[in-house]
Amino acid sequence: MVCWLEEGCVPPPPKPPLVFVSTAPGKVVTHRGGTITLPCRYHYDVSAHDPAEIRLKWTKVMDPMSFVDVFVAMGKERRAFGSYRGRTALQEDGAGDASLIIRNVTLQDYGRYECEVTNQLEDDTGMVKLDLEGVIFPYHPRLGRYTLNYHEAQEACLAQDGILASYDQLHKAWLEGMDWCNAGWLEDGSVQYPISRPRDECGRKDTPVGVRTYGYRHKDDERYDAFCFTSNLNGKVYFLKTYRKLSYPEALQACKKNGAKVAKVGQLYAAWKIQLLDRCEAGWVEDGSVRYPIVNPRARCGGQEPGVRNLGFPDKKYKLFGVYCYRKGSEGSPKKGSKEPGKWRPLQV
Repeated sequence: MVCWLEEGCVPPPPKPPLVFVSTAPGKVVTHRGGTITLPCRYHYDVSAHDPAEIRLKWTKVMDPMSFVDVFVAMGKERRAFGSYRGRTALQEDGAGDASLIIRNVTLQDYGRYECEVTNQLEDDTGMVKLDLEGVIFPYHPRLGRYTLNYHEAQEACLAQDGILASYDQLHKAWLEGMDWCNAGWLEDGSVQYPISRPRDECGRKDTPVGVRTYGYRHKDDERYDAFCFTSNLNGKVYFLKTYRKLSYPEALQACKKNGAKVAKVGQLYAAWKIQLLDRCEAGWVEDGSVRYPIVNPRARCGGQEPGVRNLGFPDKKYKLFGVYCYRKGSEGSPKKGSKEPGKWRPLQV
């Protein structure tokens, strides 16, 4: 007998999905060079489908409608893509485990990942956010402030061992006390700046604290500074002691003779934030600027707040300073006779 809804019949409950995906809430956190697992588990109707018919796919979300393939598995077949080749594998800890292991994490791995599980009829997805421990640093080149369009800001951060920061990273830095009066590009194409101490020269004294925004700007035509992000170093930044101060060309040669290179701006910030490098001596860094890191503020060391002090971009040929060098962790011990400080061990996961 046919039962019509008008007669008071209750429709049958909907069938449960044939595939269901669950991922961890919140985010997973590691640092550059670390190993991390992106958690993802799935459930499916084993009576309806052979496990060999299940396809697992991980992608990275670049924009709301833009994805990059990371890893695909179906049956016994496995395939990683692009920069993820040789660094990714499924955890496969029992039935229904689609968790992805990423080794030797890079700055570019930061972001959101989608775990998709598909059978022949249905699919379901879950999202995992991969966050990195690290430090934000504002940046402008020798040309001066507000000289970078979006693409140039990306290149400037990469050249100084960083990537354009996300809003979440900038907001976290503001919560930790970051205060910067110049607007800079973020990775999403917006232009923002963090203010912890309102003042007239930074958008009026009576405005509230917070991350202030100019909104999304034209990536080709408009010019600002950049907010860059970097993470843990697989190496050591140190102030090279020399018998006299050096010009920039001499600084390049001095680090080279010591088995190292002149440190990049991002490397100096990472050493300050993560390795707690504290040195009240100005030194050249790779972009031709002169800086020094202060963890414990003290008299005659540039102010009452911790940070990396910036003396600008002096004449490379005639101005003389010390130099901050960087040596990779795999490049062995300092050369005999070097005055570099004690032995360093990289952070472990």
